[in-house]
Amino acid sequence: MTEALIVIDVQNDFCPGGALAVPDGDQVVAPINAMMQQFDTVILTQDWHPSGHSSFASSHPGHGPFDTTEMPYGQQVLWPDHCVQGSSGAAFHSDLRTDGDLIIRKGFRPDVDSYSAFFENDQTTPTGLEGYLRSRGITDLTMVGLATDFCVAFSALDARRLNFSVRVVLDACRAIDLDGSLSTQMENMRQRGVKFA
Repeated sequence: MTEALIVIDVQNDFCPGGALAVPDGDQVVAPINAMMQQFDTVILTQDWHPSGHSSFASSHPGHGPFDTTEMPYGQQVLWPDHCVQGSSGAAFHSDLRTDGDLIIRKGFRPDVDSYSAFFENDQTTPTGLEGYLRSRGITDLTMVGLATDFCVAFSALDARRLNFSVRVVLDACRAIDLDGSLSTQMENMRQRGVKFA
């Protein structure tokens, strides 16, 4: 009862045909559905941006998708408009089981992006997930979903910083790999004690 499965951002906009498609992103759905039966606690996260979010390239005249800009909390990749609240792109993939215990929505504050399931990108504003896990006595986390090198990695690193035991199941993740981001984040996770399966 001390383990939880964290299913990260398996949403239409991150799957083939979506606004910010992760290559083969839909291939994570079947393995995640199968894994859900092995856990007493399943938590899903959902990217949930208001239109005109500050992380969208369209909010920064003269910038295009995948440019970077400085925000008050540090460097921010500018993304195509994606996972806008209530849109079909923000919905979970239609084949994904969503009968988990909790859905954490993140990125809904207009002025700060949120990759991690635990904190906004300012690294201080919490999503509430830590408190939920602590109150349930959960200490061990298995993470799956999209994308390995962004939301999965940031979630795993924050979880380690909070002293949770963390395992990432790579067969149930897919990466964007923006300018070598996958190898960088794999090494970051290894150094912080994240386990891989």
